[in-house]
Amino acid sequence: MTRRFVVEADGGSRGNPGPAGYGALVRDAATGTVLAERAESVGRATNNVAEYGGLVAGLQAVLDICGGAAPDADVEVRMDSKLVVEQMSGRWKVKHPDMQKLALQARQIARQLGSVRYTWVPRAQNSAADALANSAMDGRPVHRDLAAEPTTVVDDVQPVAPRAPAVTTVTHLLRHGRTEHTPERRYSGRNDLPLSATGRAEAEAAAVRAKELGVEVVVASPLRRTRETAEVVGDVLGLPVHYDDDLVELDFGDLEGLTAEEAREQHPLAARRFADDITVAAPGGESIADVSDRVARARARILRGHAGKTVLVVAHVTPIKLLLAAGLDVPDDVVHRVFLEAASFCTVAWGSDGRSAVRLVNDTSHLR
Repeated sequence: MTRRFVVEADGGSRGNPGPAGYGALVRDAATGTVLAERAESVGRATNNVAEYGGLVAGLQAVLDICGGAAPDADVEVRMDSKLVVEQMSGRWKVKHPDMQKLALQARQIARQLGSVRYTWVPRAQNSAADALANSAMDGRPVHRDLAAEPTTVVDDVQPVAPRAPAVTTVTHLLRHGRTEHTPERRYSGRNDLPLSATGRAEAEAAAVRAKELGVEVVVASPLRRTRETAEVVGDVLGLPVHYDDDLVELDFGDLEGLTAEEAREQHPLAARRFADDITVAAPGGESIADVSDRVARARARILRGHAGKTVLVVAHVTPIKLLLAAGLDVPDDVVHRVFLEAASFCTVAWGSDGRSAVRLVNDTSHLR
């Protein structure tokens, strides 16, 4: 007889790296009953290492519940880290040494269970594990076993609880207007460049378009070029601008201000590795995977705080592409195959049931 479980796992760090902790819980898949909870500090680490810690703890908790190897167990692991889900599913390589050790540990535990699969979920659907991770980081570890045995399921027929009607939140994603870097296609990350005269005109045109879209909330990256764009739009709409640090552009480090060609000349190996692998950071900066984690946090805050509304998100190329990837539920390396013009609009609709739909990409019709 098959025993079915759901593992929800998460991890976080305050600073990256910084004080870190993980959280994990095990549910009976048939009833949703929580069978075990785990939360533990992992000292100073990155959030990705902490997320792997949560995965290991969740799988180990299933093994403990089963009293040892359980070849009849069916386990679905749900996490809001695309990095961990993709790596454990075998689609991405694990390159970080600490993460390699934890991934190996997770696989060794998984081999003692019958079937283990990995599912990405939006952060809003992983709040219980997130709360446990925060408890760990606050110095409150948790080790609770709440039920001795899960429900035994003899067939594939599962009771279905009635669902509340889904609420749809629409996000219009606006890339900022042009700066002096834009025409030359230079890496433009954490700089404080203002909008050019052309960029300001683009922001004004975007404001007219935003008014037609029925925007109710404006959220923006606090960098100068996005701030100026958002303020132009906010003034036309009569709306305040809410700033979110997690929406800032990727930190390009030593590549800042360079063209791709200049980057390859000055940093040949580092620039190539950065371009080829989303888990590799720009020299002295961030990786796309790093940005993906913080953009996921921003997305969760927007969907939680403005559920059911029409939200304008004024941001940069990388965060917008990652929001599109999340909307399509595809790996983050799709960012290398999407082009976004300055002051272009994209649109993603997010359902409270976890479904999403990309409705528009790179629209510049308002600029013609």
